[in-house]
Amino acid sequence: MMAEPPRCKQNLPARLVGAALAFSLIALFALNLPDHPHAFSLEAFLHLPIEIPLLGLALVLLPRRVALFVAALASLALGIVLFLRLGDIGVQAAFQRRFNPYLDIRIFADGWNVFSGAVGPLAAALAIACAVILFLGLLALFFVSARTLAGVSGKAARCTALAFAGILAAGLVLWGAGAATGSRAYADAGGSAYVVQRVQAVAKAMKDMQRFDRLLAESDPLSETDKLFQAVEGRDIVLIFIESYGRSAVEDPRYAPLIAPRLEAVEEELADSGFAAASGWSRSPTMGGLSWLAHGTFLSGLWVDNQARYDRLMMSGRKSLNRLFRENGWRTAAIMPAITMDWPEGAYYGYDAIFASDDLGYEGEPFNWVTMPDQYTLKAFDRLVRHADEDRPVMAEIALISSHAPWTPVPKLIDWAYIGDGSVFNEQATSGDPPAVVWADRERVQRQYIETIDYSLQTIGDYIARFGEDAVFIVLGDHQPAPLVTGPDASRAVPVHVISRDEGLVARFEAEGFTPGMVPAADAPEPSMDTMRARVINIFSEPPQPR
Repeated sequence: MMAEPPRCKQNLPARLVGAALAFSLIALFALNLPDHPHAFSLEAFLHLPIEIPLLGLALVLLPRRVALFVAALASLALGIVLFLRLGDIGVQAAFQRRFNPYLDIRIFADGWNVFSGAVGPLAAALAIACAVILFLGLLALFFVSARTLAGVSGKAARCTALAFAGILAAGLVLWGAGAATGSRAYADAGGSAYVVQRVQAVAKAMKDMQRFDRLLAESDPLSETDKLFQAVEGRDIVLIFIESYGRSAVEDPRYAPLIAPRLEAVEEELADSGFAAASGWSRSPTMGGLSWLAHGTFLSGLWVDNQARYDRLMMSGRKSLNRLFRENGWRTAAIMPAITMDWPEGAYYGYDAIFASDDLGYEGEPFNWVTMPDQYTLKAFDRLVRHADEDRPVMAEIALISSHAPWTPVPKLIDWAYIGDGSVFNEQATSGDPPAVVWADRERVQRQYIETIDYSLQTIGDYIARFGEDAVFIVLGDHQPAPLVTGPDASRAVPVHVISRDEGLVARFEAEGFTPGMVPAADAPEPSMDTMRARVINIFSEPPQPR
């Protein structure tokens, strides 16, 4: 006689029902969690990953010892998937790309710096602790639920298996219907596909590192030229990166009403002081942070879009633009007000001197995360580097940070004669609302972001007009700010301004596609930032023109 099918009309044990529900709902949440902050919707979770009923059947039907091993393995796999999904959300929100564990481990430390600077170390630590506890608690509940299913036997096991089989059959029908009609599939094996994609991404990143290593080993014709920079011989060269100064600051309708007049005012101020300017765009390798990737890209002439590439660059023999100036007679310096700890990477660039935060002599209060306002940084540079008792011209790299998140308080330009040791800025540094208050209002975050950009541009323009003398300035953004400020589909381009009293030199940049003045043309090209090193070397190395 055939075995009688189990009768499942009787109530199953409440503990088993609860375990099956917890198992299914947690898996449903983790496998359906969108990998982009703008993809959240109810519809995103109205989807059945086939892996859930398949795993449920395995737990119920396999021998207990094997099922317990499967439960542990499934919990680990679910934890990895959930971790990757959450990483995707965070990295997409900040940098508009997916999280890659092979490349992005350092991001956690950088994220802590920004987060703690925005809401305070205690609040940040509590928030992270709560998130970790919730994450681990969710995985623990999933494992307990899976272990409960693995321990079921008899009629309860047969009924539970029948339920999972029914769900699996329904899922297969939905999957087939979606494939047949070309419409959205409400069931598939998307969880497995996601894991495969992430493994492939890691493998691709590892191969990319191998290609980059080969690129670093290649000869660099530009660095082997006997005589460079003839067109700017004897003049100071000042490279200024403005934190978070991206194309959106110039063109976004929310920000252009403030920045367009500022750029026009700076252009007029510079012209009155005898300076010419040309501006263009350049596509940054990063967005929302990791400024050193942009610095490394510009100065090495190689595309450095992740930490692994940057680390390899720092260990290479590739000559930076700074080092080439040093080898051709310039005194090189780095002015880095954001550097508060040891910076071994500085050795790669070939500076004669590095002026970190503690070396700049600032005695004022910090502007939250920002150690000192840009005006003080430029004044300290003028005092410590440009007018030091040295005969050699200066090639300096300056990283201005007043426009770094959390963008509060917003500095204001003062009379340069009163700057002193910086304590004059104390009232500004302690004014305004703390970051936790500002960041509770998205519109206010955006408003204060653009006000800091406005301040930086005003400060640079005033400094060059007053103290620029015969120097050549290259002023550019390091990257766009986070999508919170720009929106999810913003360009990765940043403005680049070349400013000098040598009109012929500026005209050479115009011949390369730059626009006369301080506002780049909307239709100007967006060459990648790794091309800037070669362009600067070629233009600065042309035979000097009569002046």
